[in-house]
Amino acid sequence: MNIGSWLSRRARQSPKYAAVFDGIDCVATYQEFDQRARSVAHWLKDQGVAPGDRVAIFMENRPDYLFVLYGVWYAGAAVVPINAKLHAKEACWIIEDADVTLSFASADKMTALMDAGIAGQIVDAGLVCSETAPHSEAEYEPRKPDDLAWLFYTSGTTGQPKGVMITHRMLVSMSMNYLIDVDSVSDEDTAIYAAPMSHGAGLYNMVHVLRGARHVFPASRGFEAGEIFELARTFGSTHMFAAPTMVKRLTDAANVSGADGAGLRTIVYAGGPMYEADILAASDTFGDIFVQIYGQGECPMGITVLSRQDVSDRYHTRWKDRLGSVGKAQSSVEVRVADEKNEILNANDTGEIQVRGDTVMQGYWRNPQDSAKTLVDGWLKTGDLGFIDTDGYVSLVDRSKDLIISGGTNIYPREVEEVLLQHADVSEASVVGAFHPEWGEEVVAFVVLTKGVVLNDTELDAHCLGNIARFKRPKRYVQLNELPKNNYGKVLKTELRAML
Repeated sequence: MNIGSWLSRRARQSPKYAAVFDGIDCVATYQEFDQRARSVAHWLKDQGVAPGDRVAIFMENRPDYLFVLYGVWYAGAAVVPINAKLHAKEACWIIEDADVTLSFASADKMTALMDAGIAGQIVDAGLVCSETAPHSEAEYEPRKPDDLAWLFYTSGTTGQPKGVMITHRMLVSMSMNYLIDVDSVSDEDTAIYAAPMSHGAGLYNMVHVLRGARHVFPASRGFEAGEIFELARTFGSTHMFAAPTMVKRLTDAANVSGADGAGLRTIVYAGGPMYEADILAASDTFGDIFVQIYGQGECPMGITVLSRQDVSDRYHTRWKDRLGSVGKAQSSVEVRVADEKNEILNANDTGEIQVRGDTVMQGYWRNPQDSAKTLVDGWLKTGDLGFIDTDGYVSLVDRSKDLIISGGTNIYPREVEEVLLQHADVSEASVVGAFHPEWGEEVVAFVVLTKGVVLNDTELDAHCLGNIARFKRPKRYVQLNELPKNNYGKVLKTELRAML
């Protein structure tokens, strides 16, 4: 099935229901939402976009994002959402690797992409959405369950992004898991998109379309605590996906302003470690509104869930252990823990967390080698270390990769190291994550300069900003005469972390 059919169905059922909002202003009913999507699809077909083609979206959260997203699906193509925080050079690499037919962008992103030498056609999403005439007579293109719907790029340890092939079946499975395991949704509810649409927030839009909820894009185009409180009060019964750092900032803002979070019904948090003190403080401030999920791009939003009952429970004898876990397996998947030989471990034994089911990817885009390493006998090897207790709760204890999670966003050290090493005066570089009270972790770079060279942090920072996204650049630079290494020449990151 085509996941876009959910919009077509909802438009027939509730044509006059308010659907899409820019701040507090309604910009489309469900009928108008559907018509705009069909108009985009008609325009795409006129441009030569065919079923199975890839169409990129590179822009901040705004109503046009939904119109374009469903227009791409109506045309039978697959969407390639690109994090709006990425550097234009990084976005161009993704566009080229995905063999994109056409790219939508906001006006400011268009300029950046053209300056970076984008390949292929690029168009202003706002102009296309506003100038195309309604073509409501056109039907959406039929798609098979395993056809590509969403090509999600997630960085790998090599520093090169990998495209996760997310199918229509996976999106349906993920959405059904939401309704079964995470939360209910009705046409009286409202989704607030304060986190990037290219990631978790966007992935949850489908279930809200299916149930006819309202879709609200903050006027700030991002996350501002005061604005979230105001939108929640205005609309009531609001849902939101948030990184742990966003939850902490909401709590801190409420404690300063006296806001009680009225209208916030559910906050689903994921994307990084949630510290015990932070979720306890958030629950004390806002009450029983939090649900935690654990997923990866390779199994989007769909591995485990810690219910609102578990998050708020303070009476069970092991409530703290459960609060520190990521919950139980979601309904459409199986989760297990295996050792290095891929043998299943007993309860409470630590090993690699693995998952299989309808929410798991088919593989990486045009990357059979990494696909074969990650998918073994139908099981997705997550690369995360953890254990499952006797009650079925999954706990993460470490990451087998050197992934840094800052503000809910994944940052891979190797990617930053490669950029640093492009500087003519940097001979060695090693990047680690350091604890940060608000963002969870921050990026710290240890660098060894060419002998006799003097280079300050400002120059290193300028080099990084010219090649990677601002959020990936190191927040601190530590210059060393040499990096600590073992007898095999491998950099000892444990010693670097100890230096911090």
